[in-house]
Amino acid sequence: MNDHEFLRVYDFVDRLRRPFLGVADVEDEAAWRIIHYLMRSELEGYPVTISKLALVSNLPHGTAIRRIQGMIDGGLIERRAASETAKRFTLHPTARLSNLAINYAAETKALIAEIVGGRNNEEHEADYYFGAPQRGSPIIPPINLLTSRVTKGVELQFLLNDDNYFAAMRNMWSDFRNNLASAKSFKLVHQNDLYREGLANGARAVSAYDMIAIDMPWLGEFASKGLVLPIGEVIRDSGINPMDFHPSIWSTTTWQRVEYGVPIYCTIEVLACRSDLFDSEGLALPRTFDDVISAGRAFHNPAAERYGIAWNAAHRPLASSFMFFLGCCGQSVLSIRRTPTGYSTENLDAQHMRPQIDSEAGLLALDYMHRMLEIAQPDALDAHWDDSCAVFLRGQSAMGYVWTMRAAQFEAEVRSAVKRRVAYVPQPSGPGGTNTSPIGGFLLCIPSNIDPKRLPLAAEALAWMASREAMKEHVKNGFPVAPRFSVSADPEAIGSSQLVRFVGSLANRNLLRNWQRPPVPFYTGMERIIGEEVHDALSGHKSDRAALKDAQDRIERLVDRAG
Repeated sequence: MNDHEFLRVYDFVDRLRRPFLGVADVEDEAAWRIIHYLMRSELEGYPVTISKLALVSNLPHGTAIRRIQGMIDGGLIERRAASETAKRFTLHPTARLSNLAINYAAETKALIAEIVGGRNNEEHEADYYFGAPQRGSPIIPPINLLTSRVTKGVELQFLLNDDNYFAAMRNMWSDFRNNLASAKSFKLVHQNDLYREGLANGARAVSAYDMIAIDMPWLGEFASKGLVLPIGEVIRDSGINPMDFHPSIWSTTTWQRVEYGVPIYCTIEVLACRSDLFDSEGLALPRTFDDVISAGRAFHNPAAERYGIAWNAAHRPLASSFMFFLGCCGQSVLSIRRTPTGYSTENLDAQHMRPQIDSEAGLLALDYMHRMLEIAQPDALDAHWDDSCAVFLRGQSAMGYVWTMRAAQFEAEVRSAVKRRVAYVPQPSGPGGTNTSPIGGFLLCIPSNIDPKRLPLAAEALAWMASREAMKEHVKNGFPVAPRFSVSADPEAIGSSQLVRFVGSLANRNLLRNWQRPPVPFYTGMERIIGEEVHDALSGHKSDRAALKDAQDRIERLVDRAG
C-alpha cells in the first residue's frame, strides 16, 4: 500500500466516523454498540433491558450503567414500563435519537455511494438504494442501459404496482453499484390507480413510460384497445425462451394468439394451514370445501380471538374468490371453451364470452362462502388481501386463503407468529370440481405510444428484468415468483423458500390454471359487478338466487355493450 492509498483509506474512515458525533456526544466503540443494538432491537421488535444494554457495551458494568443513565438524562434513551403493574422497564430510542440515527445512516449511505458506487454527490440519497452485499456471481446489468444513463442522461421510466416485488425491482435498478436509474424513475401506485393511469397513458400522444405493469386479467382490454405493443419479435431477438415458462403462465401474455408482454412475476392463490394446530388435533390438511369448514369449526374460538379461517371478503377480492371457487366446482365464469384439463382463454369470440354465473355451480360456491363467513374473523366482509394476511400472520387463524407473494411474509416477517408453522395446499375442491391453483401476477408491457427512439432500450430492459438471473435474485431475496422452470428448479432457489418448492411442484404436476379470471376486454367491469352482487348475497341484502341472476343480467348487458 503506497502513501497515497494509505491516506485515502484513512480519510474515508475519518469521514465515515465523524458524523456519528452528531448522534452521540462521544464517538467511541461503546456508544456505537449501545446505539446500534438499541436501534436494531427497536426495528426488529425485541425488548431491551438495561442489564442487556450494559453487557452489549463491553464497558465495566458500573461504567456502562452510568453511560446509559447519561444517555437517558440527555434525551437519547427512554424507559417504558413493561406493563401497567410491572416494576420492570425496557429501554427504547427516543424520537430524537431515532432521527439522529436515521440522518447518520443517510450520510453514510451517501458517502459510500459517492466513493464506491460512483454516484454524484449532489444526487439525493433517496434516489438510489443501498443494496445487500452481492454474494456469488453478481448480476451484470445491460451495458447499453448503463452507457445511456452515464453518457446521455437517459433513464427509462416505469409504471408499476405498489407491492414488495416491484419495490425490490426498483431497488435493484437504483442500487448505487448498478447506477442504472434513480428511484424517481419508478412510479409505484395502488392497483386501482395503476389501471387508471395505464388507460390515461394510452391516450397521450407519447407515452410517459417506457414500461408498464398490468394485472394479468387486464390484458384483453389493454391489447384490444391498442395500448400495448405486440412483442413477439422483441421476445425472439432478446433470447427470452417461452419454453422456460409453464404453459399456463406464458399463456397469460397472449390475447387472441398475439404476445403482448412477459410474466414478470406470478403468484398462486393457495390455502395456508397452521401445521402445528392440525398436527396437535390429528387432522389431515383440507382437500375439499367440506374439509375446510369442518376443520375451521374445530379451531374457531372467537372468545379467544382464534378463528377458523382468515378471509378477505371485501368487494374486489370477493369477486376473485367467487371466480376461483366457481372454478373449484368445475365451471368457468364465462362460456369459454372446455379442454381436457379445464378451459382455454385462447381465440375467444362473442359466443365464448357469455356469463354463466346463474347456475348450480354458482349456488354451490355461494353456499361455501356463507359457511366460511361463520368461521372467519368478524370483519371479513370489509377485509382486503392484506387485512386477512395480517390476521394469519398474528397467529389468530388456523387457515387462510392467500396469494403466495403475500404468504412470503409468514417466514420473512420479523414479527410473524406463524414462522415455520405453515403448510400449503392447492385450493380445496368443491362438488364436481378439482383442486385448482389459480394464477395471478403482472405482465411487463411496452406502451404502444412509446417514443420509437427509446424502444430498443426498453426491449433490452425487458429482457434483462425477465432473465433467469434477475428472477433468481428476487427469489433469493424472499419473493416466491419463479415463473421460469429454470429458476424454480435451481437448487439455490429451492433451498431459499418453502413456497418456491411448493409452487414448483404445482407447475411440475400441471396444476396451475389461468382460466378462472379470463382476460376479456370487459374484465374489470365484470369483476366490479360480481363483487357487488356476491357481497349483497353474503351480507343478507339479497337472496343467493337473486344475486346470481342480477349478476348474470348485468354482465350480459356489459358484454353486449362491449360488442
